[in-house]
This record gives sequence, C-alpha cells and structure tokens, in this order.
Amino acid sequence: MAKDNQFVEQIADINVDFPQWYTDVVLKTKLVDYGPVKGTMVIRPYGYAIWENIQKELDQRFKSFGIENAYFPLLIPMSYFAKEAEHVEGFAPEVAIVTIGGGEELAEPLAIRPTSETVIGNMMSKWIQSYRDLPMKVNQWCNVMRWEKTTRPFLRSSEFLWHEGHAAFLTAEEAENFTLEMLALYKSFMENCLAIPVLTGRKTEKERFAGAVATYTMEAMMKDGKSLQSGTSHYFGQNFAKAFDIACQNPEGNLQEVYTMSFGVSTRLIGAIIMTHGDERGLILPPVVAPLQCVIVPIAARKGGVIEACEALKAELENAGVRVTLDNSDNSPGWKFNEWEMKGVPVRIELGPRDIEAGKMLCARRDTLEKMEMPLVGAADSIKQLLATVQKDMLESARQRREARITYADDMDGILAGVDTGKFVKAGWCGCRACEDKIKEQTGATARVFAEGETAENCAVCGEKAQHVIIYARAY
Repeated sequence: MAKDNQFVEQIADINVDFPQWYTDVVLKTKLVDYGPVKGTMVIRPYGYAIWENIQKELDQRFKSFGIENAYFPLLIPMSYFAKEAEHVEGFAPEVAIVTIGGGEELAEPLAIRPTSETVIGNMMSKWIQSYRDLPMKVNQWCNVMRWEKTTRPFLRSSEFLWHEGHAAFLTAEEAENFTLEMLALYKSFMENCLAIPVLTGRKTEKERFAGAVATYTMEAMMKDGKSLQSGTSHYFGQNFAKAFDIACQNPEGNLQEVYTMSFGVSTRLIGAIIMTHGDERGLILPPVVAPLQCVIVPIAARKGGVIEACEALKAELENAGVRVTLDNSDNSPGWKFNEWEMKGVPVRIELGPRDIEAGKMLCARRDTLEKMEMPLVGAADSIKQLLATVQKDMLESARQRREARITYADDMDGILAGVDTGKFVKAGWCGCRACEDKIKEQTGATARVFAEGETAENCAVCGEKAQHVIIYARAY
C-alpha cells in the first residue's frame, strides 16, 4: 500500500519487516520507551491505560471465583529456591541476585522475584493449618524480573508487570479442576476482551513450567504466523507443598499435604494485541481495552457552532460510559485522521457544519476503515452498538485468519514448509523427547500445545506410531 502521510512513513512495512514494524509501532504510538537499564521498558500513559483496562477486566473475573488480592515481597531468600530443585534449576539463568544491602554484604543472597511460588508457598505453610482454611485463593498484581538475553518491549523484557494467582486445595481433583477453570477464564477473556482467538491445552514435558506436574497454555497466532504464549495455568500436585511443608489436618483428623496450582498473564498481552490486530497504519485496538474508544474530529472548526456541537456530543458519549476525546488541536483534519488511526482508536467521528445541519455524523471504523453516516439523535446508543460490532468483527477476522493458516504435516519437510510460510502445523508425535528436540533443531519450531482429541498414524520425525498430535510453530 502506498504511504501517503508522514506518520505511516515512520512505520516499517508490516509485510516486509514485521519485527521492525512492531518496534516502530510501540515507540511511535507512545506505548513504551526504552528504560535506562538494558532490557527494561518504560510503559508510557497510553500503554499503561491498556494494562489498566486488562487489569480491570481480569480482576473482576478473578473475584467472581473467590480469589483475593494480596501482595508478597519483591526480595526472596535464595534458600527458598533451593527447596524445590527443579524450580530453581529452571529459573537459575534468569535470576537477578542482591548481595549487598545498606552498604554491607548480606548474610544470605536475595533473589529479585522471577515468580513467587516459593515465597507464597512459605506463607501458605503458615496460614493453612486445617482443611477449614481451604481452598485458599490469592492473587497479586506486581512486577517481576528475569534477566533476559534478548529483549523486545512487552514481549520479553527484563522487568515486566503481571498478575500471578496461587491456590491451595485439599484434593488433587479440586486443584486440577481449578487449573483448567483458570485456563477457560483466560480463553474467555482473550476472546471477549482482546478479540484474540487462542488454542488452549497442555504443554509437553519439555515445555512445562519448572516444578509443575502439568502446564496448560493458551497460544495465539500473530500476523506473521508465529505463536505467542499468552498465559499459563500450572498444576503443581504436592511438589511445592512437600518443599514448603504446606500441610493441614484433613476431615479425618490426619495431617496431609495440600495440592497447589498457579496461573498468570503479563504485559505481554499488549504485544499480543499489537501483533494480532495491527496493520500498515499502526495499531488497531479492541474497544473493550482501548484507552480511547472514540475520537471526535471537528471539520471546519472555526465555523460557528461546530465546536459547541462536538463538545455536546462528547458529553453525551461520556455520560453513556464511552471513553472519548475531542481533538480540538490546531492540526489539520488529515493530520488528526492519521494520528488517531496510528494510535488505533476504534471509532472516529467527523462532525462539521453540513453534518450538523443534516443531523448526522460521519463515523469511521479503524478495523475496516469503513465510513458510514449515523444520526446525531441517539448518538450514544449508536456508537456503543458500533463498538460492540467492531469488537465482535475483530475476533472473527482474527479467527478466520488463524484457521486459514493451520496445516497438517506427515514429515519433517512438511513441518518446515509450514512454519516457513507462517503457519501452525499439526503433526503426529511418538512422545519421544529426541524427536521433539530434532524438530526444533531443524525447523526452529517448538511444540506449542497438544491437539487434544486428534489422532495421527505416525510420528512426523521417526515414523513410529504416533501417540499424540502436536501443534508446532515458531514462537516469540
């Protein structure tokens, strides 16, 4: 597409250099800036507003499941990590460690939390004494640090924001069921709030979370065909209960260890929104989490009554709960159109003297760029209905795009051909770790999730009888 304005020219061609397009978009739309320490990011107000809306939507869902918010320390004694061997081994390369405090060397090094299973496990061992204390469901909204070698804003940074939920139950069945309930909650949120369709299911042993019995994931397809792990829910069995002595008296009067799980999503979801919906003009934001759902652009603003009509329309929309702004700057209408399109505002309203005289407003959808006239009378109801339509259509568009790019492969050549053309590839797998490793080595693709309920004759690598069907993709 020809680029006919200064703003779009500042963004790389999405079809030529997707990674550079992504970087340009997050910087030019003022979502983030680079922090002073390598691998860190400063989330700017426009980007943080998206995160606030994500928090709001998720938090109310968590509370409906009886999950309570709490806060746990940033610094964790290194001895805590040593209690769960697989967990510490999995996180060791990413842990940042504090050894000096107050000018003196610490008696014990402290980890800056990469995740909080250990400290929360320690506290649960104090709080849980009886089966009457169960289930215990807590969540914290916080920052974590993982010393990443390769970073990109939102997708992978040394410090990021997330929520992490943790729960303890008396029985394995309760813990396993809740693990899957949280996965289902995530999927509903992704589709209904972010308009991102996801594939959900279990990870392979190689890909599961360190210390978990089973890890369940949701995988989203980005516009370049790569997968983004967008959230996980982990069943721990009694692994952390044994490590941290989380035990209680059961109804029969015997002491038993509890069963635990955890679940989390992060600011990576903002990256998912950008790469699922964006186009050559910049961002396209789903209305549910967009900081601004609507922008009003006056046409011939100096003519009498135009600004007053725009302000009245803005007040009407605000009273109806629409997040709206009036761009009354002295920039040209064309400049404003380009600016707000780049920022991804779902609906733009143009209002000038002729529109006012005709009792109409010209509305433009960001997702399809379609323009339509709508009556000024009942504007709030019309705009809210339009926003709902945009939200629904964005999900359907993303779903159709994904379904068209899922393919099947019977051998390694088929897997390579699929991922080279930006597809998710379903292939048979014998269950052997060596075959899984070979696919990554030769194609750069990893096992994203089990395709539950599907069958294949043979493993795509070794030709032996397939035990599972796996969805493979290159990933961020």
